[in-house]
Amino acid sequence: MTPTIHREKGYRLFFFSREEARKHIHVYCGDGEAKFWLEPQIELAKNYRLSRFQLKEIEVIIETHYDEFKAAWEKHFGS
Repeated sequence: MTPTIHREKGYRLFFFSREEARKHIHVYCGDGEAKFWLEPQIELAKNYRLSRFQLKEIEVIIETHYDEFKAAWEKHFGS
């Protein structure tokens, strides 16, 4: 199960169920995909075919909605 948490600017941000315990979020768009750690700080974990501009744009989205994403993680996976 991969619940979509947020959509913005053509990006779909979501979690994979039953993946590693460290808080993170996956991002997909038509150009590629990425994974960002949410803790201990927002940090790129993996990138597949996204440009530096797209990664920065995604990072701004994550920073803007950071509290929502952490709350959604805790609701989905438990604290």
